[in-house]
Amino acid sequence: MRTTLVLLLAAFAAQAQDWPQFLGPTRNGVYPGPAPRGPWPPAQLWKKDVGQGFAGPAVAQGKLILFHRKGSREVVDCFDAATGKPLWSYDYPTTYRDDFGFDEGPRATPTVAAGRIYTFGAEGALHAIDLATGTKLWSADTHKQFGVRKGFFGAAGAPLVEGERVLISVGGPKAGIVAFHKDTGQVLWTATGDEAGYSSPATVTIGSERHALFFTRAGLVDLDPTSGKIRFQFPWRSRSHASVNAATPILAGPNLVFLTASYGTGAAMLEVTGSAHKRLWSSEDALSCHYATPVYRDGYLYGFHGRQEEGQSLRSIEARTGKVAWSEDGFGAGTVTLAGDRLLILRENGELVAAPASPAAFRPEGRARILSGVVRAYPALAAGILYARNETTLVAVRLK
Repeated sequence: MRTTLVLLLAAFAAQAQDWPQFLGPTRNGVYPGPAPRGPWPPAQLWKKDVGQGFAGPAVAQGKLILFHRKGSREVVDCFDAATGKPLWSYDYPTTYRDDFGFDEGPRATPTVAAGRIYTFGAEGALHAIDLATGTKLWSADTHKQFGVRKGFFGAAGAPLVEGERVLISVGGPKAGIVAFHKDTGQVLWTATGDEAGYSSPATVTIGSERHALFFTRAGLVDLDPTSGKIRFQFPWRSRSHASVNAATPILAGPNLVFLTASYGTGAAMLEVTGSAHKRLWSSEDALSCHYATPVYRDGYLYGFHGRQEEGQSLRSIEARTGKVAWSEDGFGAGTVTLAGDRLLILRENGELVAAPASPAAFRPEGRARILSGVVRAYPALAAGILYARNETTLVAVRLK
């Protein structure tokens, strides 16, 4: 009996350290396990060639799920997370073409929940797939179904599973946000007529209520994820047509919602109470994130400020005021993950940097080049292993 209990507890602990969706288990860039500490550099466990895409990997139940493009197919591959051994593959045709000459693979990280995988392709194809076998359970052509016109860079918001619902920022003129039943694909409700942004939605608990937060092309939408009833909308977008909203809204305290975008838009901190909201501050000069979502810890936010192509700064700001605590100017673009009291920063040049999450100063404790080329997809961190990809390669490195 004791042995069985120990094994069960170990299994639950491993699952608690999964990275089953974009930005991790609580969709805020926070790793639930202990902070990785040395030795440095981390050891590479395995690597493999992969297809096109900006979609990061997801890890659940010892399996790594990669959503990418090979030729004219969008492909969902399942690998053993420890060894990289292929387990199964599922694919379907795509004709997506990027009007700006960027990568033509999928943008949205897969979401794994209750033994199922949900993927959202660049052309708006939503698929539900069995995690164990790779069998398709249902699918929906959301762009055709809801009359969505092509945006700048394809569909990019990762599916969000909340209870019995899969929530998607679709962007239709009469169905900006759509809830599908997770088992059947049946449409349960629609809300707004907002065009989709490139931000993935998140759910948070404020008081005793669940809030679904969508950063559409027009701004923030806060709604009840069960009914689709809108609590409030907060317009927040650039005056320039050639602009995008990409970072995910995050909870920065018990009832503070942080919203950030580039293109002259800036950041805003909202205090949310029920269906009411109040802007605490807004600024274009605090933490204007181009595409990467910042992380929050103990009253401070850590993230990338400025346009990617203009050379970003890595910053810490005070959440309640927007005051800059420190700024590493010219640091370059990348993504940031919070693991315990440590920041894991994956720069666009493939360098992994570890540093304390402290507002006092930026003091790196380890640096290692784990990939070459250009790295824009978000990594996954599960059971102490970091999984990351560039344009052609996926690597797994162990962090102690």
